Amino acid sequence: MASARQGIKRALAVLPFVVPAALLAWIAIGRIYVKVGHAAASLDDAYIHFQYARAFAEGHPLRYHAAEPFSSGATSLLWPAVLAPFWLLGLRDANILWAAWGISFAALGALAYDVYHLTRPLAGAYAAIGASAMVFAFSGFSWCAASGMEVVPFAWMVTRSVRASSEWVEAGRAGRTVRARRVMLVLATALPLLRPEGAVFSALLAVTLAVHPREATNRDRSRALFALASMLAIPIVLALVTGSARSSTMQVKLLPGNPYYPAGTLFAQIAANARVLVGTLLNGEAWSQEFLPKGGAPLAMGGLVAILALGRQRGRSWRAASVLLIALTMFVPCAYDTFLWNRLRYLWPFAPGWLIGAACAAEIAGGLLAGVRSRWKLATPIACGIVAGVLAMRLDWTLEDAADSASGIDRQQVALGRWVKRELPIQARIGVNDTGAIAYHGERRTFDVVGLTTPGEAKYWLAGPGSRLEHYEDLARTSPLRLPTHFIVYPEWMACDAVLGQMLTEAIVTDATILGGQTMRAYEADYSHLGTGESPWSRTEQAIDVIDVCDLSSEAAHAYDLAGAAAGEQVARMASAPDGRTVVDGGRTRRTRERFQARMRLGTAATLVARVDAQEPTRARVKVDGVDIGAFDLPMDTARPPGDWVEVELTIPSTATRERVQIELTAEPPLTVFHYWVL
Repeated sequence: MASARQGIKRALAVLPFVVPAALLAWIAIGRIYVKVGHAAASLDDAYIHFQYARAFAEGHPLRYHAAEPFSSGATSLLWPAVLAPFWLLGLRDANILWAAWGISFAALGALAYDVYHLTRPLAGAYAAIGASAMVFAFSGFSWCAASGMEVVPFAWMVTRSVRASSEWVEAGRAGRTVRARRVMLVLATALPLLRPEGAVFSALLAVTLAVHPREATNRDRSRALFALASMLAIPIVLALVTGSARSSTMQVKLLPGNPYYPAGTLFAQIAANARVLVGTLLNGEAWSQEFLPKGGAPLAMGGLVAILALGRQRGRSWRAASVLLIALTMFVPCAYDTFLWNRLRYLWPFAPGWLIGAACAAEIAGGLLAGVRSRWKLATPIACGIVAGVLAMRLDWTLEDAADSASGIDRQQVALGRWVKRELPIQARIGVNDTGAIAYHGERRTFDVVGLTTPGEAKYWLAGPGSRLEHYEDLARTSPLRLPTHFIVYPEWMACDAVLGQMLTEAIVTDATILGGQTMRAYEADYSHLGTGESPWSRTEQAIDVIDVCDLSSEAAHAYDLAGAAAGEQVARMASAPDGRTVVDGGRTRRTRERFQARMRLGTAATLVARVDAQEPTRARVKVDGVDIGAFDLPMDTARPPGDWVEVELTIPSTATRERVQIELTAEPPLTVFHYWVL
């Protein structure tokens, strides 16, 4: 009887968290069904996880397709593994979303529950209830739960780890249990598997166990090493399995490692992203206006101060610092090149820290007013209610957007994936720049031009379309079977028309802003023009050396200096030579300075041939080992309109004293440069 009463009491305790989560799930999923008519994800990336979940279920984990190389293209390594059993149990096709939805909305209720218990010792019952209400009111969580992604489960695990750490420290040695330690170790292991940023909280748990052991023995402190080892094991396993310690997602999206952000500009770009985060996103402007009220940045920043103030005042400094860690980890995605994408899903797992900050600010305000008149303590729940109400005002808009986004994905990527399965042969290999739904529903091998799910492609995507064109030329010579037989891409994203043959079909969606473009097209691949730019059209001699601009291997071999090159300054050109032949070549635009090394034959004069173009009259001067060898002019006239490429020549005298010389070109205004030959 006593146990029954206890069970009822526990059920009633969690009811305030279960009911709102279930209601939000009902509304969100219901709207998707109204728009789409069946289960559908609001992000194409969700289907990447579903494809990896199928791979787990079929027995080839971390292979996007059976017999393909290992890859780590999902944002989360753990999320597909969690979904795989449901796929085995029969939730196939779009129905796997029911598993993702069920786990995500359950995690939303658990998140509100843990936010309540994390906040109460720090700010009191009123603030804890308010913070929990803000979790349900914050529409970013509902949108992400409806998307099929791992965002809300990760947010819950982050919050749960901080709560576990805080309660462990505050319990003292007498209150620290073996069970609590096991929970912390499980969390430390799972967090970086669910998202790379989880390593921050694995480190927190490791520090917690090391600094505050259950017993004052080295053996007990060594438990912290397990938490630390769990965090470090992920990059080691990735390196052994995929050849890179960084996941494909990190290779594509992290600014460190991006060739266009060297040390001199890397930190400036990260700082610029941080300013956007504080000054624009937390202020409810531009990309975040769907989720946050305008002008909220001062309250958000004030909340961080309130967390620390209450922690010091109430002897909960470890708890306060740990909550602050949640909030500040939102700045980690500022090291991403693409943290504004996907409705800011990279940021929202760390929103609980900011919501708790708002509740703490309300508690401080209520405490100050209570000093004037005790009944004014009600200012705390009133302020929390106002914040929750302002956040909740965006729920209708956000849930409608989640449904609109699911509809757009379904009418474009999903529709094209089903077309692939219906129309293309089983041996087809599809080149894609959105690799989720087309692979999952198409059930054909894919070639991810972005590099998330096809190892080795990320660096060419980051470099630009010219480098991709040169890479495909190399594959056509050395590994033609790796190349796609078809492409399904946004043409403007692909920016490499030279390999796009006959268009087969297209999906046009004009009313969904989540998509990368309104029109996605399917093409037969056409590689017939590859290699046509390898030799100069103006000369026939055999080259002593060739510097193929945009070919990353050629550039590396010739110590080619990027000299301030930026993303977006490449082109994959397909145009005519003077004799009318079609020529394709990759080039770098906006070049005012070129510097590279080239081979020479000692004692022999040579000719430097450069394939270039310019948008206006341009003069370029060339030096070899610091010695000026002359200049060339690119006049604009009716015979050579702007943007029409040419080949220019300069004689390199026979005075070179070594076989490898440095060639430097300066131009004003800028040139586009495609190729150099030393003949």
